[in-house]
Amino acid sequence: MAKLTVRDLNVRGKRVFVRVDYNVPLEERDGQMVITDDTRIRETLPTLRLLVEQGGRLILASHLGRPKGKREPSMSLRPVAARLADLLGRPVAFVDDCIGPKVEQTAAALKDGDILLLENVRFYPEEEQNDPAFAEKLAALAEVYVNDAFGSAHRAHASTEGVARVIARRGGPCAAGLLMERELKFLGEELENPARPFVVILGGAKVSDKIKVIDRLLEKADTLLIGGAMAYTFRLAQGYQTGKSLVEPDKVDVARAALDKAAARKVQFLLPVDDVVATPVETGQVDKKGRPVIAYQNPRVNTDPNCPPDAAGLDIGPATVKAYSDVIARARTILWNGPMGLFENPQFAAGTNAIAHAVAQATQTRGALSIIGGGDSVKAVNKAGLASQVTFMSTGGGASLEFLEGRELPGVAALSDKPSSGGSGS
Repeated sequence: MAKLTVRDLNVRGKRVFVRVDYNVPLEERDGQMVITDDTRIRETLPTLRLLVEQGGRLILASHLGRPKGKREPSMSLRPVAARLADLLGRPVAFVDDCIGPKVEQTAAALKDGDILLLENVRFYPEEEQNDPAFAEKLAALAEVYVNDAFGSAHRAHASTEGVARVIARRGGPCAAGLLMERELKFLGEELENPARPFVVILGGAKVSDKIKVIDRLLEKADTLLIGGAMAYTFRLAQGYQTGKSLVEPDKVDVARAALDKAAARKVQFLLPVDDVVATPVETGQVDKKGRPVIAYQNPRVNTDPNCPPDAAGLDIGPATVKAYSDVIARARTILWNGPMGLFENPQFAAGTNAIAHAVAQATQTRGALSIIGGGDSVKAVNKAGLASQVTFMSTGGGASLEFLEGRELPGVAALSDKPSSGGSGS
């Protein structure tokens, strides 16, 4: 069922609670928290401008980071209010709380077209608990609910689900923002009946993360192209040696079942024919997140389906790049989720970059519809400077995956359905 969107609303003179995703990267410089990438703020501007033009009184809510239900100054949304004001070219008020008398007074004083940003909703543990009383307090601020935070729509939290339920119960409309509308269009409607050939490119570390997506897409796709570390679990299922590659031995049965399903449905299921391997060596150092830093020695192309015992597979090889690019060149619909290797390391980024270029070329030269399904794939396309040359890049990592799996997202389910157009004629 299609959801109500901001285009369907009349918000003049009304207070609108807008859930946005301003979970932006920040770093400290000279004692100030500075935004290092404002993409998520920019992506909400069309929705905000439309609501302002319609005369709405906007109350924006977001989370930032994981403050674990406590006030964490480094995760304040104050710097976001300043950046948003710059981008919109109009004042954005900020309150250093999201519930309470000060918030209520500021919200009540808003005039048509005014914008207020509330403090980080995750400063309260009740947000992630979807606490009904907390949701009631947030909902008391507004008469209309808009969700433009697809990246958080798979979470049943107070600001993503609870508030919508309260406002809907009072008879208020709950609508998708323009960004949310595009996500639902491209990840949902466009993939329902895709133009063929429909090619799905799946990468990333684990088969376990993607198996539900693989299972669902095997019912729709003409070809699946597999890369990343998860390819080695499939190789293990085929009886090959995987050396020191990242594998999930306990998922071999799952991988085998996927291969069998592909064969039964006559879906082309391509695994790498060559790869780039290297010998992992522990350095004794740890990164910022406390994980051991591994160095890779003697990177080389391996054309044997077995991985050398001392080596790990870290990227697809040139023959695989050529084979995959040829398939992509003929596609009419392309869905890409997950890199082809350890692309953060320049030594192992060639495969992912080549696939990004192949997808962009198919889009530009053949008019293929290309959908980049969130997370690392979006990073890879941005890194390659090709963002403007694909059709759509999802803003949701986990949300994109869950949606592609066919799961109902709480933040989407809570929105009002569009009235059906078949009237009774009375």
